[in-house]
Amino acid sequence: MHGWPQSKEVYDQVIDDLGADHFALAFDLPDIGESRGAPASAEKKTLADIVLSAAERLGARSTVIAGFDVGGMIAYAAARDHGDRITGAVVMNTVVPGIDPWSKVLSDPRIWHFAFHALPELPELLVAGHQRAYFDFFINFLAGKKEAVSERHRAAFARAYERPQALAAGFDWYRALSADAKRNGQPKNIRTPILYLRGDADGRSPDEYVAGLKGMGAQQVRGEVLRGSGEFAPLEVPEAFVQSVASFARACKPGAGAA
Repeated sequence: MHGWPQSKEVYDQVIDDLGADHFALAFDLPDIGESRGAPASAEKKTLADIVLSAAERLGARSTVIAGFDVGGMIAYAAARDHGDRITGAVVMNTVVPGIDPWSKVLSDPRIWHFAFHALPELPELLVAGHQRAYFDFFINFLAGKKEAVSERHRAAFARAYERPQALAAGFDWYRALSADAKRNGQPKNIRTPILYLRGDADGRSPDEYVAGLKGMGAQQVRGEVLRGSGEFAPLEVPEAFVQSVASFARACKPGAGAA
C-alpha cells in the first residue's frame, strides 16, 4: 500500500518481481487515483478491513500486507485488529500513531504537516490546484534519492489527487490519526509477524520503532535497514526492497496471526 501523497504507481517497478513467488496486488487506497467511493472512516482499522476485503474477494489467502507511510499505519492496523486474516505485515518508513516514538516524531518541526493536514477544510482550500508543486516539496524532502522519483511518477501522484474527493480522502487520513493513536495506545497481544523496514536517509534507526511495537504487545517483530533509501524505497532501492519483503513473506506461515 502506498502512503501520502502517492498512488499504486509507486510500486510499478517492483510489482513483477514481488509476484515471482506470490500473487502481488498494489491498490489505490479508497477514493485515491482509480479508486472510487469514500470509506466509512479514515481510521486505519477501517482502511485495513477494506483493503483486506478487496484482496479476499480476488481470492487472496495466506496474505502478507505491506505498506509505507500511511500504508504502513494500515499494515500495522491489519496486524493488530485483523491478525486472523493475514500471515504477516510489513510496516515501512512510518511512525505508528500512539506507539513510541509517536510523541517524539510529532514534536519534530519537520513534521509540521501532520497538524496542518488534520485541520478541517483549510488544506483542501490551499492545496487544490497546486497538488504538483505541493507534493514535489514533500517528495524532495522525504526521498533519499529524489531523482529516483521520476517525472512520470510525480505526475501520476498529482493526478491521483486531482479530484476534490481524493484530496479530501488523503487529508482525512491525518484527521483520523488521533483516533488511531487512541486505539493503538491500548496494549494488545499481537501474534502476527511484523517486519519494520526503514531507509537510513533521515538518520533514524528502526530500533526505537521496533521497541515501541514490542512495548505495545507485538510478539514477533524485527527491524531492517534499507541502505541508501528514504521514504520511497520501491523506487529508490527496488532490488533491496523486493529482497526484504519477499524474504519475509516466504518465512510467514499460515495461521501465524491467529489469536
